[in-house]
Amino acid sequence: MSTNTVTRAPHRDDQDVPAGHKPEAGGRVGGGLFDPVQLLRSFPDALRKLDPRVMVKSPVMFVVLVGSVLTTAFALLDPTDWFGWAITAWLWLTTVFANLAEAVAEGRGKAQADTLRRVRTETVARRLNGSAEERVPGTDLRIGDLVVCEAGDVIPGDGDVVEGVASVDESAITGESAPVIRESGGDRSAVTGGTKVLSDRIVVKITTQPGETFVDRMINLVEGAARQKTPNEIALNILLASLTIVFLLAVVTLQPFAVYAGEKQSVTVLTALLVCLIPTTIGALLSAIGIAGMDRLVQRNVLAMSGRAVEAAGDVSTLLLDKTGTITLGNRRAVEFVPVGAVTEAELADAAQLSSLADETPEGRSVVVLAKEKYGLRERHQGELARAEWVAFTAQTRMSGVDVDGRMVRKGATGSVVAWVEERGGSVAPDAREITDRIAQAGGTPLLVALEDADGARVLGAVHLKDVVKEGMRGRFDELRRMGIRTVMITGDNPLTAKAIAEEAGVDDFLAEATPEDKMALIKREQAGGKLVAMTGDGTNDAPALAQADVGVAMNTGTSAAKEAGNMVDLDSDPTKLIEIVGIGKQLLITRGALTTFSIANDVAKYFAIIPAMFAVVYPSLDKLNIMDLSSPRSAILSAVVFNALVIVALVPLALRGVRYRPMSADRMLRRNLGIYGLGGLVAPFAGIKIIDLIISLIPGIG
Repeated sequence: MSTNTVTRAPHRDDQDVPAGHKPEAGGRVGGGLFDPVQLLRSFPDALRKLDPRVMVKSPVMFVVLVGSVLTTAFALLDPTDWFGWAITAWLWLTTVFANLAEAVAEGRGKAQADTLRRVRTETVARRLNGSAEERVPGTDLRIGDLVVCEAGDVIPGDGDVVEGVASVDESAITGESAPVIRESGGDRSAVTGGTKVLSDRIVVKITTQPGETFVDRMINLVEGAARQKTPNEIALNILLASLTIVFLLAVVTLQPFAVYAGEKQSVTVLTALLVCLIPTTIGALLSAIGIAGMDRLVQRNVLAMSGRAVEAAGDVSTLLLDKTGTITLGNRRAVEFVPVGAVTEAELADAAQLSSLADETPEGRSVVVLAKEKYGLRERHQGELARAEWVAFTAQTRMSGVDVDGRMVRKGATGSVVAWVEERGGSVAPDAREITDRIAQAGGTPLLVALEDADGARVLGAVHLKDVVKEGMRGRFDELRRMGIRTVMITGDNPLTAKAIAEEAGVDDFLAEATPEDKMALIKREQAGGKLVAMTGDGTNDAPALAQADVGVAMNTGTSAAKEAGNMVDLDSDPTKLIEIVGIGKQLLITRGALTTFSIANDVAKYFAIIPAMFAVVYPSLDKLNIMDLSSPRSAILSAVVFNALVIVALVPLALRGVRYRPMSADRMLRRNLGIYGLGGLVAPFAGIKIIDLIISLIPGIG
């Protein structure tokens, strides 16, 4: 798996700005939850959402809207009834506050989209027409067109590099200043319209129509235009609607009892009771929670194609991770020199370094560095290097090396080097194969080093190349295990190497010598057992598995096929971010559960505030339930309505930021939710309503 060359600064907290927006462009979205500018911009949207056709999508808040209209009508019939006007005002505020929470969440996405729109500049494309070039507007390009881009050119549309290699500035998309390499024929061939070529020349094959580019999709996604309600969200809406119907029937049946008891209640009071008893808190914040979940991913430079993908990430039980670039650093490194027979390590290191001086691969560079750091071998004499004849590595010989001053040094695969020595009548030490077998069994890659000089040809020893496991990976996998997630490492290595790396990294299982079909089969087996599966990928060969996985995270550096197949795109192309994505998904589900618990517990407390106050005059014994000692029936009802509106505002930051997730068992998490949000939901209304009652009791005509 290829990884990007960019690096990201760590996020400070959940409210960090999206990395995809540059401060100098004025596009960074403020992390403040109550940014006055954002509130001001969102307020008109909140008022527009009062449209019944919009409100009906949230049954709970639609009932509040209907109640607000009813109380307004009755207040107009008796303009002198200050109690009625007060109830009406706070019911309207409750409705607006609920809409404002959703509008603020959407507004943050729109602010991010405004920044992205600046990327969509009108560019002139150098389209190839046979061997000639023609300059055409970028909007005239069609799928399959070939365009030439050189240093300084803005790439006119999304596509794949089919010729050449270039350094590309993607800061307009990812926010990172470090350029990335885009080249033909690999997993780093995809380019995005609006990014800029910094060096060299590439030919790009356009893969999207105008208006359907990746940037256009990003804009639609962060604005929430493509957001669909998730299954859990739909189920919760059904539950809330059911509770609303139950409480509506309960409140309606109170009036006949009240008439019988000689204490007929007004429509305003009954409406206030209904609004306080139905789960308005979670009903008001439900949409904001879902939108904020996608927003938190955007802040980490991950685009979720739907809210369903974010939610699925929270329920993932199996995680498939590519070895290279995810669990390991991506390039094998030389970690030791193992000599044979009477050869010293210093002799082996000297020969290995000399044979690697012209090797520009990461492995070759690591041999030079290890010899320098461990044995103090410095730069070679310029005269020696000038006389050297370098032997390049080829797939046929599987060796590289150098001929200099009558010496021939070769470094490469075990079989190739042994054959080279034997062809020259040289000797192979008995322990040479034993050493290479031991390195392979330990999960490493052995490179034999041989020398031919006046004493003949012979094997000097082996260089141990090792996939270096990223620091802290074992701890991260332990954390995933505590979440109840099984991790599986996917690699093309042989089973011995895969087993060694899997044990060192601490993954639960591994799939060695994996083919696209193997990946698909593994995902289907896991899903057949009722599990949700997440995986990362960047190549065309990963596309089928990405499409099959419940959460498929495609790297932005990858091919168009991979990005089309996945339901998330990581703009930073950091495969380890899948672990963060799972955490954000779980945070979304936990936030929804916590606020649902708080909302229902709230309703219990408000019941004790309003019911005793409504009937205490007729049934004095009910006054024993007035445990808050509220001053009067009117004050009790109004206090509950005011608290009901204000608690929505108070919980907006929590809905947008999310409840902090800590790995723990399901029963422990349930106890934590009940202890914090259940108990808090019971206590907060008692304290809040009492304080509001004390204030209201001081107002003439109401208290």
